[in-house]
Amino acid sequence: MSTRAAPASFAAPLFPTGTRAEETRLYRAERQGLRLAIVCRTVAVGIGFFWVMGAWLTLGYHPSPWVFLALGGFTLLGIAHALVIGTRYDRRWMKYAIYGLDTLGICAAFAFVPVSVGADIPQIIAFRAYGIYYLFPLIAMAALSLSPWLVLWTGTVAIAGWWAAFLFVLSDITNPLSWGDMPIPASQADYETIFLSIDFVGRGNRVEETGFLFFASATLALAVWRARGVFLAQLSAQFDRDRIAETLGRYVPDTIAKRLMDDPSALAPQERHAAVLVMDIAGFTAYAASRNPGEVIDGLNRFLARCADAISGHQGVVIQFTGDGLMATFGTPIELQTPEQNAVDAAHALQSCAEEVGFQIRVGLAAGQVASGSIGSAQRQAFTVYGATVNRAARLEAHGKKIERSILMDSSMAAALRPLKLEAFPIQPLPGIGRPMDVYAA
Repeated sequence: MSTRAAPASFAAPLFPTGTRAEETRLYRAERQGLRLAIVCRTVAVGIGFFWVMGAWLTLGYHPSPWVFLALGGFTLLGIAHALVIGTRYDRRWMKYAIYGLDTLGICAAFAFVPVSVGADIPQIIAFRAYGIYYLFPLIAMAALSLSPWLVLWTGTVAIAGWWAAFLFVLSDITNPLSWGDMPIPASQADYETIFLSIDFVGRGNRVEETGFLFFASATLALAVWRARGVFLAQLSAQFDRDRIAETLGRYVPDTIAKRLMDDPSALAPQERHAAVLVMDIAGFTAYAASRNPGEVIDGLNRFLARCADAISGHQGVVIQFTGDGLMATFGTPIELQTPEQNAVDAAHALQSCAEEVGFQIRVGLAAGQVASGSIGSAQRQAFTVYGATVNRAARLEAHGKKIERSILMDSSMAAALRPLKLEAFPIQPLPGIGRPMDVYAA
């Protein structure tokens, strides 16, 4: 006997895309990362504010009041943005605006903040004394948002702002010197005259700096893009696992569902020793004839749900519901130490469930080699069991009506249960079985 219909747990598609759920979780992760990025940049700006104030109080450094206003304003702006992230006031453009302002603020500092107060020092010295590395932390923090576009945006604004600040400063130098003014070969005196000159601007250095900045931004954006892909793949896998666990959990114990997910090969075609249980409700036709269809289906569903729970409680797997009955296995697809004992205990549990709702049931039990595996197409599959053991269990269930016993089993099952007290019915002919066999009632 092979299964005729698979339950929803195995026959229904188990791998929905879950795109909406994945996008929701990714958006939540982006918001959390953006909030972390904004907090980090706000802390950095706040540290800069207190550092300038400390230098003013302890070292006699007298920066322009605009420096305090700018640093304080950027700190408050970051705090405000962090508070609105994820609220109804949040807008997608805000993160681009705040990172653009931060980047341009740093570039403006190189163009306008004097290197030394009260001294007539060209502003170009700021590019030589400090450098573009002040912009790299902003790009790194942008990556926390999991947005490759924010990383690219920050890098692009940084390059544009850096060149704008450099060209603005360069416009005030009457006789700028650069590497093109260095003779070849150059002597130490040439380096002292040109490279150490107050008018040395180093255009080539700006090209190298922004080149590295572009490479770093593009690489980091690519890394973030790949991280998003990995994140989505993990979400998809977890979503599938959750759906499988939810579906299988209706018919098998949680421990077996987890083992099936951890070891998908358990559903591959195989043959192993197992016990098979076939149950049917006695007199169900007469029961259904005296009631309306809705009442019949509702009562049957409640009873079969309790039966499925009872089988799961004894480490069994419901393979199929057969109208007013079911088929279950113990020992396949997940191996058990005592499949026969589990099956008999489950049969008694089913009998108790039936008595509680006023049903009478017949149960056939057989033990032996059972072939199992997933069959079907790539779009729709079912898990099935087949073989002589399955046939015997089905025939024993039907034979219970003839000899008026609720639970019948074959000799293989009975041998594994000794010294359990059983009622023997020797040499019973069963339809579809080649020769008469010994039957036992529990």
